[in-house]
Amino acid sequence: MNIPNLITVLRVLLIPIFILLFYMPYHWSYMAASAVFAFAAATDWLDGYLARRLEQSTPFGAFLDPVADKLMVAVALVLLVQAHANLWLTLPAAVIIGREIVISALREWMAEIGARAQVAVSNMGKWKTAAQMLALVILLGNPPAITLWVILGYALLLIAAGLTLWSMVQYLRAAWPHLRTTSEKK
Repeated sequence: MNIPNLITVLRVLLIPIFILLFYMPYHWSYMAASAVFAFAAATDWLDGYLARRLEQSTPFGAFLDPVADKLMVAVALVLLVQAHANLWLTLPAAVIIGREIVISALREWMAEIGARAQVAVSNMGKWKTAAQMLALVILLGNPPAITLWVILGYALLLIAAGLTLWSMVQYLRAAWPHLRTTSEKK
């Protein structure tokens, strides 16, 4: 177990704390939950940076890092959908979570056929992640009422959902020759 892996494990361990803070009945609970989420998002960058810088990349870290990210984002989206209960948050949340399921399954299948590099992470994914994380930090830090901050959070989440769909289309286009070839053989 090295430092980058410990940071990734910490991100997973922060999830129950994040949930507890979100549901606490205090005026500061939204900001506290948002701060924990923002800290976890920052550790995502930090563990990757340290793994490369210290040459401590491991198979365990390569597996757990994206799992930790997806868990934290999915939990945040589910909490926000429950709290806000509106189309402006529910639709992009469904798109983001659905895309993660589709792309995870696609990457697993592509790895099985030896074509995993065809569906590697792109720069589009980095922009999507930035918009998504900023939207979630803003939305988590504010009660579910229509304010300028919440509207900004919704707008950023809609942008993230649009980028999510676009990147999913790019992944599916890259994988299509393999999907078509395999289905024709059956």
